Amino acid sequence: MIKVIYTKEKIIISGHANYESYGNDIVCASVSSIVYTTINAILNFNAKAIKYIDNNDTLEINILNQDKTTKTLITNMLDLLNDLEKQYPENIKLSKGE
Repeated sequence: MIKVIYTKEKIIISGHANYESYGNDIVCASVSSIVYTTINAILNFNAKAIKYIDNNDTLEINILNQDKTTKTLITNMLDLLNDLEKQYPENIKLSKGE
């Protein structure tokens, strides 16, 4: 299962959806597409708005700037991931951290 834990300052994404075999998993591919499109968009608007670390097992996004564009893009990303969770509840779980 992919786990997404988010706060105002940080988003941590870890795990594998296990919907299908590695390389053929549409849930993992969807999450990757949503998240990396968001990261790239934010960095194109403001290269200092976020920092992210991807170590292949976990992706951590640290939100350094709470400007309108960054907030909007992060909110959109979380909304899309939430929609994905509704479609595949056994493969992705979002939860608000402390």
